[in-house]
Amino acid sequence: MTYSETIDFLFNQVTSFQQVGADAYKPGLERIEEFCRLLGNPHHDYHTIHIAGTNGKGSTSHIIASVLQHSGYRVGLFTSPHLKDFRERVRVDGEMISEQEVVAFVENHLKDIQRLGLSFFEITAAMAFAHFAQSDVEVAIIETGLGGRLDATNIITPLASIITNIGLDHTDLLGNTLEAIAGEKAGIIKAGVPVIVGEHGEQVDAVFERVAREKGAPLKYAQDEVGLLEQTNEEEMQRFKLLRVRDGAEYTLLLDLQGEYQSNNIRTACAALDVLHCASPLTIPRRALLAGLRSVVATTHLKGRWQVLSREPLVVCDTGHNAHGIKYVARRLESLASNYDKLYCIVGFAKDKALGEVLPLLPKSANYIFSEAASPRAMKAEALKERAGEFGLQGVAVDSVAGAIAYAKGIATAADAIFIGGSNFVVGEIPEL
Repeated sequence: MTYSETIDFLFNQVTSFQQVGADAYKPGLERIEEFCRLLGNPHHDYHTIHIAGTNGKGSTSHIIASVLQHSGYRVGLFTSPHLKDFRERVRVDGEMISEQEVVAFVENHLKDIQRLGLSFFEITAAMAFAHFAQSDVEVAIIETGLGGRLDATNIITPLASIITNIGLDHTDLLGNTLEAIAGEKAGIIKAGVPVIVGEHGEQVDAVFERVAREKGAPLKYAQDEVGLLEQTNEEEMQRFKLLRVRDGAEYTLLLDLQGEYQSNNIRTACAALDVLHCASPLTIPRRALLAGLRSVVATTHLKGRWQVLSREPLVVCDTGHNAHGIKYVARRLESLASNYDKLYCIVGFAKDKALGEVLPLLPKSANYIFSEAASPRAMKAEALKERAGEFGLQGVAVDSVAGAIAYAKGIATAADAIFIGGSNFVVGEIPEL
């Protein structure tokens, strides 16, 4: 196989959630356990940290990876989805798995992949586990794909389990209440393993507390462990003043990720790192914390989190794609609408998103360019325009992301702002990325 043939096999001949959505979901751990046993259980060869949650998994994972790298560890990072290149999902010290390794893994294990009927995500998770073992990784941050309890990554026993937050997303698969979704995410909690929950939730705290109690897992809420004293935006950084509650220590930290929502992610990451420093074999010096937060993008190559692409006009993108994530993006968009002459919003969504919860959050004062990514899961631009009109959002429909960006840049002045988002697929098609 060539690399392109291998990628075609993974996306078009194996069931891929990124391509078809819910039809690709294969719950259960039996297949991945059997496949990893055939691989020699590579996920047992290094320490792991497991991260689940509705939003913030990516930022939190990359923040922790950056700090651990600056602490001197060789760090694996498994995340999803990717924006541009499949290999973004599997990194060691920020470097993507090579094309040759992707091809070799699929070729060498093709018979077992087909015999076991593995899903795209199961293959990818196993590939990451094997690559980390072969690359002498010391600690790997493993992000769940969907849910937690039946997610293919849930065969690991980590040093710590992290659940960032709970919102209504993928309700067709995880349940249509916050309590049901929390129960699925809580499935990553392991016996005796510390669990850090990023945000309190009136409807979900009892779920986490019950499962943690049953498993004998120490439970901490990041909001109780790390206080936010101050958050300010600078040119390329955000400055945070945080309080570590356990000893009253105050820290002033710079984070190279933009977006108001990063206040939750930095507190979750710092609470988890403190637990790891105090109650695991890992040592995380203060200098590594400071350096790692200051250089998340440079260290891990994270993209698409309120990322400024150019100025005059200002062009910014964000991967927030559900109601829980869009509400933070919407606040920033309101600020752009107030501070720039005109705000143009290029938005596209997957057709399985609950648009009735998402669209009302977006500012009515913006000029919309409704678009669609080149994905079978993308909602058609004209259909999105019609649906958005029901919520007072007005604009034009352009049936490609590249076309929508060209249209916006053609009419925007240097005093305007352009936002691109609504879907990972849309952000992934931005040429600058």
